[in-house]
Amino acid sequence: MLAQRAFHQALRRAAAPGAVANFTPASAALMQSRPVATSTMSEPEGRKILEKQRLNRPVSPHLQIYRPQITWVGSGLNRITGVALSGGLYLYVAAYVVAPLTGWHLESQSVAAAVAAWPVLAKLALKTTIAMPFTYHSFNGVRHLMWDVGMGFKNKQVIQTGWTCVALSVASAVGLACYGTF
Repeated sequence: MLAQRAFHQALRRAAAPGAVANFTPASAALMQSRPVATSTMSEPEGRKILEKQRLNRPVSPHLQIYRPQITWVGSGLNRITGVALSGGLYLYVAAYVVAPLTGWHLESQSVAAAVAAWPVLAKLALKTTIAMPFTYHSFNGVRHLMWDVGMGFKNKQVIQTGWTCVALSVASAVGLACYGTF
């Protein structure tokens, strides 16, 4: 693109009045062009050339060179927790619908009785595993709603609200997991 602009500019200079008087070897170099050589080749030959070119292309370093920041880690965790929560809900609903056909007992009383028989650490682990994505996704959702109305867009505020979401999520997940366990 740059060579094409230089060529057009040289042509305009040459066409300008008095251009012949200002003709120099340097301006002649700008007006030179080289012929384009083309050749036809088969599809497999073209693919081989393209594959060789792709091997020589640089790979974007993205994750290798950037230091993790709360902004993009939080955004990724919000998406991951949303997928985990909705996927878990879909799996449970599908199992609940199929349960009468397979003889499973997934009624609330059966599930509560089964979990009540578990050791305390197993109950805490299960409850924390369920509560952590739920609380993080909820608090981060409120954070995104604040952004939708135009609040908290400065870098310092974004970082503070990100860490606040993490702290509130951990505290509330532990509180929810411990509630009724002991």
